[in-house]
Amino acid sequence: PPVMLVELLFQAACVSLFLSSGQGRVYPARKKPASFAVERRRVGPHVCFPGSSSGCCPGWMLSPGSGKCTLPLCSFGCGGGSCIAPNLCMCPDGEQGITCPEPPGTCGEYGCDLSCNHGGCQEVARVCPVGFSMAETANGVRCTDIDECQSAACEGTCVNTEGGFACECGAGRELSADRRSCRDTDECQATPCQHRCENSVGSYRCSCRPGYHLHGNRHSCV
Repeated sequence: PPVMLVELLFQAACVSLFLSSGQGRVYPARKKPASFAVERRRVGPHVCFPGSSSGCCPGWMLSPGSGKCTLPLCSFGCGGGSCIAPNLCMCPDGEQGITCPEPPGTCGEYGCDLSCNHGGCQEVARVCPVGFSMAETANGVRCTDIDECQSAACEGTCVNTEGGFACECGAGRELSADRRSCRDTDECQATPCQHRCENSVGSYRCSCRPGYHLHGNRHSCV
């Protein structure tokens, strides 16, 4: 019994000594700023395996400049951001996370498709031919013809075509060089009259030289 009493007293003394030391006390402390915590983690030395080739702890690698284990590794990559601690990225928008979201694609409004040839693949824009609009359906992307006649400025009649439109003019008129407006057709250029031709808006009139009269067909001279 005296021996057990001595052991109990010895254990009580040890506990008392432990509690009186700084390790056993709990002080209320303010949380350090995140940037300060990251800076402390980055400094190193982060050496865990002296016997291995690098000796760096998991999540760290040798810095080329100093040869010390101060370069953090981010397993998922940081995209356009930078790796500031193991699996902690600082993103361009100021946010921190295990990775950074990729910037919006460059393929435009309808996203990308893969175009593959000769063993290589690249992302290409999903587009429809000129004159067609793209619509997402349950069966995939569909390209539908745009009715340009809803907005086309034709002087005559607008005719919608697959992928485009065409302007048409009435009888006796023809399209101008701009393919939209109409002008009078000079029928006399086709020499429909035997002697003389007089062009008029939308039509023409034949006449004969002195000593002749116009035939009943309105073109020949007798």
